[in-house]
Amino acid sequence: MKRHLISAADLTRDDAVLILDTAEEMARTADRPIKKLPTLRGRTICNLFFEDSTRTRISFEAAEKRLSADVINFAAKGSSVSKGESLKDTAQTLEAMGVDAVVIRHSASGAPYRLATSGWIDAPVINAGDGTHQHPTQALLDAFTMRRRLIGPDALGEDLAGKRITIVGDVLHSRVARSNVDLLHTLGAEVTLVAPPTLLPVGVDTWPCQVSYGLDEVLSKSDAVMMLRVQRERMNAAFFPTEREYTRRYGLDGARMAKMPEHAVVMHPGPMVRGMEITADVADSDRCTVIEQVANGVFVRMAVLYLLLGGSEPAVTTPSHAARTEETK
Repeated sequence: MKRHLISAADLTRDDAVLILDTAEEMARTADRPIKKLPTLRGRTICNLFFEDSTRTRISFEAAEKRLSADVINFAAKGSSVSKGESLKDTAQTLEAMGVDAVVIRHSASGAPYRLATSGWIDAPVINAGDGTHQHPTQALLDAFTMRRRLIGPDALGEDLAGKRITIVGDVLHSRVARSNVDLLHTLGAEVTLVAPPTLLPVGVDTWPCQVSYGLDEVLSKSDAVMMLRVQRERMNAAFFPTEREYTRRYGLDGARMAKMPEHAVVMHPGPMVRGMEITADVADSDRCTVIEQVANGVFVRMAVLYLLLGGSEPAVTTPSHAARTEETK
């Protein structure tokens, strides 16, 4: 793996499968009475969030603490950033404090790349979402969830070759869609984007995926359908006539879900707007993986942190390893 995780497009097939396999190891710790691992003891990780977040921030913090790292949570609100401090000055402050890794979310596309390549800080940088650009750990947890549901938890070493994934909704403003297209293509899946023409980005025809303007036509051929939230906070114009019209054409309800193959799953990166892109009966069904995605996000982020910072320590300490360690004391 590279030193930083900035974009899903930076991951090779082997990189991605290594992360997914390591996440499976991390998932085994969830059933233990004590879920903590000593892997990153003595390391300090800063969560640098310039943009509001609930799931991603808490997920990263949980992952860091389960690996026994020391955690610094930095929120732009209430900090010197609100007084005009630049990203450079903030980064240099963290460098002076001796942090070992930085997890950054920023409203400006490219901010994590700038931080990683600027020389302001000598630590691995993990992109937790930048503008409408990338969200690589979200794509990884989505792929992890798909592999578990569509192949099984014992699918170590396997990718998603031949699986048909449909991503529906506000692709234009979605870093999740971009990241998933990149990663799923790398893992061999066939991706179809479904959206109104106004919610597709310029140049989408060069992406490694197909595009459709009708949801009903692709449901019967989908192994997983990922619904996206309409991101009104990023919109400065009217992209569709009314919410009702959007829901009628691009919302997933029980009748549409019934058209999907029996094994197919419904996904959503959250937060969901029930009644708009997804109905309550679909969101609460056994085929919907939203809660699983949240849980799997902790395992995937543990895997990423371990692989970037873990050194030579084993990901999960087995009883035999513990015994050998005891013998050498």
